[in-house]
Amino acid sequence: MVGNAVSEPETTEPGEADRSKKIFQDRKRTNILRKYEQQLISYLVKNTPLFFTSNVLTFIGFLGSLLVFIGFVLATYINRNYLLLGVIGFIINWYGDSLDGRIAYYRNIPRKWFGFALDIIMDWVATVFIGLGYMVYAKEELELAAFLFVVLYGWAMIISQIRYKITDNYTIDAGLLGPTEIRILLALVLITEVIFKDTIQFFAITMCAALFIINCLDTRNLLKLGDERDREELELKSKHLPNA
Repeated sequence: MVGNAVSEPETTEPGEADRSKKIFQDRKRTNILRKYEQQLISYLVKNTPLFFTSNVLTFIGFLGSLLVFIGFVLATYINRNYLLLGVIGFIINWYGDSLDGRIAYYRNIPRKWFGFALDIIMDWVATVFIGLGYMVYAKEELELAAFLFVVLYGWAMIISQIRYKITDNYTIDAGLLGPTEIRILLALVLITEVIFKDTIQFFAITMCAALFIINCLDTRNLLKLGDERDREELELKSKHLPNA
């Protein structure tokens, strides 16, 4: 989320086409499904009832992650089929998390920095709940995978914030993979686990390894960007220094 709808709308409303275009201008997307995802979001923001404010949608997104956690717990102590609650939870989480900021921009009532701060915090809380849920479900020797997933996803979040600070361009994707693709992969893992018990352990280790490699590559690129900006600022500063 980048906008959060609480403030009063401006008196001059932009046209429908302008508002639809504006909702994606604050961030650069590179994920595989961006075209179809943006088409779906454009449709949803136009047809979402007014009482679904940005804050309400943020809370709905959180409830989705909480449902994933509950699904893991019920699957551990009652029946493995309850993991399918997690699939529903990821859909709910996508709905709330994807629309909260977009709908604020569409309604022309964004709160950029409030929304940005709230979104980062809630994303982290959601990730922790999902990781805790898997930790409950996982076998003892693989609880470490749940911890690593939370740590590695947190590392990815930190990279995105530092990249924003250095480049002034906000992106939430790691190349062709974004939060939506990660949710889909996790949902498929849950479905596979319901059908074939203990396959989630293999996927957990594989995803942690993939996240580690992606984070290492992104960190290297981030340091290059930081070095380039340092050089640019030093050159600019030297131009403004008086001649010795």
